[in-house]
Amino acid sequence: MKILILSVKAGMGHHATGMALKNEFEAHGAACVMLDAFEYVTPILSETISRGYLLSTKLTPKMYGQFYRMAEKKQSVDPNFLQKTLNKLLSSKLMKFIKSYEPDAIISTHIFAAQIVSYLKEKGKVDCLTLGIVTDFTVHPFWEETSLDYYVTASRLLNLQLEKKGISKKKALPVGIPIHPKFGKSIPKEEARAALRIADKQTILVIMGSMGYGHIMKELLKLDEMRGDFQILCVCGNNKRLRTLVSGHTWKKKMHVYGYVDNVDVMMDAADVIVTKPGGLTTSAFLAKGLPAIVLDPIPGQEDRNVEFLLNNGLAIKVSETFPIDEAVYQLLLHEWRLELLSTAAKFMGKPDAAADICSFVMEACEQKTDAENDLNG
Repeated sequence: MKILILSVKAGMGHHATGMALKNEFEAHGAACVMLDAFEYVTPILSETISRGYLLSTKLTPKMYGQFYRMAEKKQSVDPNFLQKTLNKLLSSKLMKFIKSYEPDAIISTHIFAAQIVSYLKEKGKVDCLTLGIVTDFTVHPFWEETSLDYYVTASRLLNLQLEKKGISKKKALPVGIPIHPKFGKSIPKEEARAALRIADKQTILVIMGSMGYGHIMKELLKLDEMRGDFQILCVCGNNKRLRTLVSGHTWKKKMHVYGYVDNVDVMMDAADVIVTKPGGLTTSAFLAKGLPAIVLDPIPGQEDRNVEFLLNNGLAIKVSETFPIDEAVYQLLLHEWRLELLSTAAKFMGKPDAAADICSFVMEACEQKTDAENDLNG
């Protein structure tokens, strides 16, 4: 069985989702190729889109948020402009690859890739199973412009959003956003803290995505002034400037500072609370861990919608100008029942086996399709 995963490097979450699926399919003996749909056609275009996304979300987040909301409401936006643009970007190179590889299923982890697959399908160039992975706790604009066989969402609570976009409930696969299976396993807090070589006491994990987005230093200074004996794990990601700034400050609290790490799962096990930007993959991870969360500095757009989902379902609390981070931490660390409420809700909503569930569904569906074709051919 051969699987093709198409993504776009606009934000790392789509890539991480693709890798989680790729590893799962390969573990089950399927051949699996993952491509950046735009990079394969033209690397320059892929780099432009990736840089444009990072600039728009990091330097001009309000503008990005306004565009997102316009797209949601179809205000001053041609609902078919993305489709038309992608049609022009398609090249025989990508079609040639799909034809030569002959995948049994194509999985798109980004709306751009899903648009390309939909175009190919409508042109009769693709007849295999097609899936789209919605990597946030909302259904982004323009998914209604696609025509795939199935749509993977974070929760069945999003089924109504799909239906409002004209996507049949029969096409919904609300099994969760694929994440690394390590987030589905846990070790005791004392064991995790020993592995990290930190003290066995109340711990706050602060992590704001791979780029270290947000006003972290301001929040850390507020935490440092709080009473109570707790320590902080601050993950700065690829933001070297932030890491230097945090490392160079003299803190009252014990501050453990990290750059990019690959053991976030252990850090989550060590923590009592996570303070984070509400990206789709990070959210999926802390829900799978059942970790109480404080969210702040969402990138306007889909992360605003993630926050709405989290707050409306009792899965996190949110920092604001009138509800600062020290009050949020005070409510959680000093009131055990608040921690338990969030943890229980998170465990209920978490989908640690999403990648495995998608893999099982796809492999079974492909086998049934092959059997049906063989029966027709006698």
